[in-house]
Amino acid sequence: MASPELISAFDALLADLDGVVYAGPRAIPGAVESLRRLAGIGVGLGYVTNNASRTPAQVAEHLRELGAPAEDHQVVSSSQAAGELLASLLPGGARVLVTGGASLAQEIELAGLVPVRSEAEHPVAVVQGFHPDLGWKDLAEAAYVIAGGALWVATNTDMSIPQARGMAPGNGTMVAAVAAATGQRPLVAGKPEAPLFHAAAKRLAADRPLVVGDRLDTDILGGNRAGFATVAVLTGVDTRETILAARTLERPGYLIHDLTDLFRPYPAIAVDGGQHRCGAAAAVVHGQTVRVSGDPRDLDAWRAACSAWWTANPETATALAPVLEWLDH
Repeated sequence: MASPELISAFDALLADLDGVVYAGPRAIPGAVESLRRLAGIGVGLGYVTNNASRTPAQVAEHLRELGAPAEDHQVVSSSQAAGELLASLLPGGARVLVTGGASLAQEIELAGLVPVRSEAEHPVAVVQGFHPDLGWKDLAEAAYVIAGGALWVATNTDMSIPQARGMAPGNGTMVAAVAAATGQRPLVAGKPEAPLFHAAAKRLAADRPLVVGDRLDTDILGGNRAGFATVAVLTGVDTRETILAARTLERPGYLIHDLTDLFRPYPAIAVDGGQHRCGAAAAVVHGQTVRVSGDPRDLDAWRAACSAWWTANPETATALAPVLEWLDH
């Protein structure tokens, strides 16, 4: 009897976008086809993104242009979360300096607040989100307002963002610049905070969602904090090596190459004594070394290594990388 597909254990997929569905303007191979298969097996689909440079409607339109299934309501963004957070902390009609694009300003307006663009307009808060056109003058304006005592909310603190040409600086790098200038730290509205994931699951009426992402520090950490199952893909930021070294709170429940693996059986880990076996591969921990029998190109070898290393180090507050010893290579 064939083993069930990985996705069959869940009633919804909550997918990150950058590094999972697309990199820059182009779809990641196999992603669109995988997303389109979900409806045929009764699995809901939501998109959870930290990118605040576009409105949910614009994101959904881009997804549809790529051929992916996407209605506006399926997209939950950090800019929406930032607007909701600010609305909960400020009186209606309060002025908010927008350090970001027009889409972020729109979410602030929809939250019942007034978006402004300069200190001269007397904002009581600053909201900062990624936009490719942000420059020094924008960051300086935010710093002046924050230094004056204004509330500061960041949509997210991703340090990098996958683009077609490679990794580029994300919102976190610009937030860090303002933090360095002011000595302040923002409240963070998006991932890795749990409410963004809970909101997406609620829209889909999902009881058993699976969170898929390429970043441990946002997607996987946020999904884990939300109490949902998590799966890391290798099409974006994090790698086999960084996942193996992950601190406890950022460890995914599953590790796959890309979204097409959702429709394949997921191999079980068998533990016998200190040996952790996955498929044809096996791993054993000796001190700070993980000895792996298997091919480094075989993901089962890495799954076995993760199981062995994480079992030996169940509670780590920081990333902890073992020495890898490949016995067959």
